[in-house]
Amino acid sequence: MMTADLPQPTPMRAAESNTKPRFEVRPGSCDTHFHVFEPGFAPVPNPLYGFPDGTLQQYLRMTEWLGIERMVLVQPTYYGTDNSLLVDVLRKVGPRCRGVVRIEEDTPDKELDEFHELGVRAIRLDLFARASQPTADIIAYVRRMADRARPRGWHLQFYTPGTVVRDLLPFFGDLEDTFVIDHMGYMKESDGLTQADFDRLVRVLDGGSCHIKLSGAYRIAKDKPLSTVEPLGRALVAARPDRLVWGSDWPHLTDGQRDTGELLNLLADWAPDASDRHRILVDSPARLFYTD
Repeated sequence: MMTADLPQPTPMRAAESNTKPRFEVRPGSCDTHFHVFEPGFAPVPNPLYGFPDGTLQQYLRMTEWLGIERMVLVQPTYYGTDNSLLVDVLRKVGPRCRGVVRIEEDTPDKELDEFHELGVRAIRLDLFARASQPTADIIAYVRRMADRARPRGWHLQFYTPGTVVRDLLPFFGDLEDTFVIDHMGYMKESDGLTQADFDRLVRVLDGGSCHIKLSGAYRIAKDKPLSTVEPLGRALVAARPDRLVWGSDWPHLTDGQRDTGELLNLLADWAPDASDRHRILVDSPARLFYTD
């Protein structure tokens, strides 16, 4: 596929044009989900979108504007399992930045140990790519990857369609390894997910080893206002604010004009108690990413 045929991300908005937070962003606050894209790093053969306008310099300006001190770089599908740019960013930013890698099943232990020294603390599992597989095969894959993560104290992060999350809920309820489900479970009504499915997800969050990332609200809302996602956010906060983290999902592929400050301010409505926001923005990320 030619690049011109791909969806083209819009240019990145200026950092200073993002809405300022409506609440105090306390020291140690962390964005647990962002991506960067730089010239000179090759994408996978068939990327889902054109080259985004989202460099490290642009991202750091945005975090400074919003008062975010810590950040977690998540390997995007655009670069597949080539984590070269992620490694480069971790070296440049230093210990306030952590990483989530995508790896092959046979990635050598030595390479994983090198990732750990640089600040990697999790493995991202792209289950969109495995969505057509039988649930038993997906579970076997997850267990194999958990075996790779466990010796280093890493956790698993699931980038997963809501339909697969639904099918995995019984397994997730019994999974003892620490794991994070991205984008609030990706439970979209347009994909046939129901309130009952979401309620089961909340019950899994309430017990076991599950954490959920408050990110990608616009992915769930689709063409509806972001306020339509508020009941989901409030339900998660009411259940286990200590098991939640927040992620910007910057640069908001493919809409670089999206207001990251508006996304941060969703927490003012979802978690109106300042102590809950502190758990989400500071305490939970610290436990997942900043303890060795």
